Amino acid sequence: MATKNIEIIIPPKPAHFVGDGFRVHNFIPSAYKLDMKRMDPFIMLDYNSKYHFNGTDQPKGVGVHPHRGFETVTIAYQGRVQHHDSAGGGGIIGEGDVQWMTAAKGILHKEYHETEWAKKGGVFQMVQLWVNLPSVYKMSCPKYQAIKNSDMEKVDLGENGFIEIIAGEYNNHKGPAFTFSPVNMMNAKLKAGGKATFDFPATYNTGALVIEGSITVNGEEKVPADNFVLFQNDGETFTIEATEDSIILIISGLPLNEPIYPHGPFVMNTREEIMQAFEDFNLGRFGYLAE
Repeated sequence: MATKNIEIIIPPKPAHFVGDGFRVHNFIPSAYKLDMKRMDPFIMLDYNSKYHFNGTDQPKGVGVHPHRGFETVTIAYQGRVQHHDSAGGGGIIGEGDVQWMTAAKGILHKEYHETEWAKKGGVFQMVQLWVNLPSVYKMSCPKYQAIKNSDMEKVDLGENGFIEIIAGEYNNHKGPAFTFSPVNMMNAKLKAGGKATFDFPATYNTGALVIEGSITVNGEEKVPADNFVLFQNDGETFTIEATEDSIILIISGLPLNEPIYPHGPFVMNTREEIMQAFEDFNLGRFGYLAE
């Protein structure tokens, strides 16, 4: 199989706060070639690199807000996140856990530091991805998947480390997340000197975010922590070698190749659908959720 080469290595942009609880570097969409279309179906990636929050009696986070037309995926690496939504979904995700919320036809949600963790404070590190929904599912019913780390399929690589599958497949092992289109999402947890090879169709949009440590890709390009690797759509296989103990988030998905019309918290296919989303939200059709 042909090698999937690197298109660009993207350093983190200056961080900004989302609410008062998430200090993030935005990689998708960004000025570095990574618009929503280029990484379709991944239409947003915010990375909260390691940041220490002091203890507080009032948990920090983001208050009630709406979404329609896509899914939010929150991956906790350090710290604990609490979530509630107007469809009845919610819970707490700790280190290594994932929450996968399908906003679909409309939902209100809030997310914030888990109450007891917030009181003590500590280092917080997380990723939030937005995964676009095919047009046929954009107006389906909302759903929520709480994916515990213990539920994830883990592929043992021996002395190299292991692969932790959230969604999709690695070496015929499948992750627990249900997806509406072909999506692969996994953490490579490699020991110093450890290697892993990945194989995705050339047509899939593929990237890797170095969460911890540093890596070499395809035996050539060195990538430090907090940098994002965008791969070309020119081959199927690439290899990652950890130069120190490392964690790498790998994402790869089949592009939907549908019109993308975003506006704030809504991502639809047309301007008319966005206008309808605002009307429905203003009329209370997204349900109710207390602050």
